[in-house]
Amino acid sequence: MIRGLRTVVFEVDDLGVSRDWYAELIGAPPYFDQPFYVGFDVGGYELGLTPGDARGPGRGGDTAYWAVDDVAAAVARAESLGATVEEGAHSVGEGIIVATVRDPAGNGLGFISNPFFAPPLAAAPASDLSERAIVREATVALSPS
Repeated sequence: MIRGLRTVVFEVDDLGVSRDWYAELIGAPPYFDQPFYVGFDVGGYELGLTPGDARGPGRGGDTAYWAVDDVAAAVARAESLGATVEEGAHSVGEGIIVATVRDPAGNGLGFISNPFFAPPLAAAPASDLSERAIVREATVALSPS
């Protein structure tokens, strides 16, 4: 059974350069950093980076869209970090705003604001359980004996 999108993996020319670029864009370091794979926790989903194979890195036609509050601001931030804008922020109807850029390795990266999707229940990294803990308190009356 499919439970939902979990991980998007991009192939890149230079894993270290791409790791640093995405760490700056996301605003957090990767949670997993090895020579064969770098993984970021992005609001409970994973962005993975792997070294390019024989096909080479870059856009293959697929674009992963990441939810943001302000699409234009996300595009501006990515562009300021070296991304190339493919399609600036624009409405596709019903209040949905989208945009696409290419990261420095050429991978398609989309941003979307969609009022039909509920915000995530917890936007903290998996390691931060402070706001997601379920606490139940019960008071039981007992005699001292």
